[in-house]
Amino acid sequence: MGVDEAGAIFLGPGEGHAVANPVGGPLTFKVSGEQTGGALAAFESVAAPGEGPPLHRHENEDEIWYALDGSFRVRLGDEVRDAPAGTFVFIPRQAVHTWQNVGPDPARLLVIVAPAGFERFFERFAGVPADASPVAEFRRLGAEVGMTVLGPPLSESHPFS
Repeated sequence: MGVDEAGAIFLGPGEGHAVANPVGGPLTFKVSGEQTGGALAAFESVAAPGEGPPLHRHENEDEIWYALDGSFRVRLGDEVRDAPAGTFVFIPRQAVHTWQNVGPDPARLLVIVAPAGFERFFERFAGVPADASPVAEFRRLGAEVGMTVLGPPLSESHPFS
């Protein structure tokens, strides 16, 4: 990792602090709120086939979501749309949303949240015991950082065919 005297950060592919991801793959922090003075946090997420978070909203953060590799679906409010690699989504705070990897292989996305703080959710989720209920833990830990779970993942609410 490269950080210059002005605080600029340069990370090559695969660099960053990785933790276990609630959606079945690694989650790699590219920049944290600590490094940006709380302005934003960014991470690369790998999602297993069929996986995605429960329907939720963030009380405090705007979210930028960018599909790097694979095929996703994104739900914004009541609308579900295809989101292939290259799709960009801006999700303002309070917007109801979720997504799902609908491809046969792991898929990657880049997420930026502003202001920072939401990254604590992933740090805490990485420590959840394997036998715990993922949705219950998502709900509990999310509440601690201003995220409200509003419904099931897309795999349950809108099964992919």
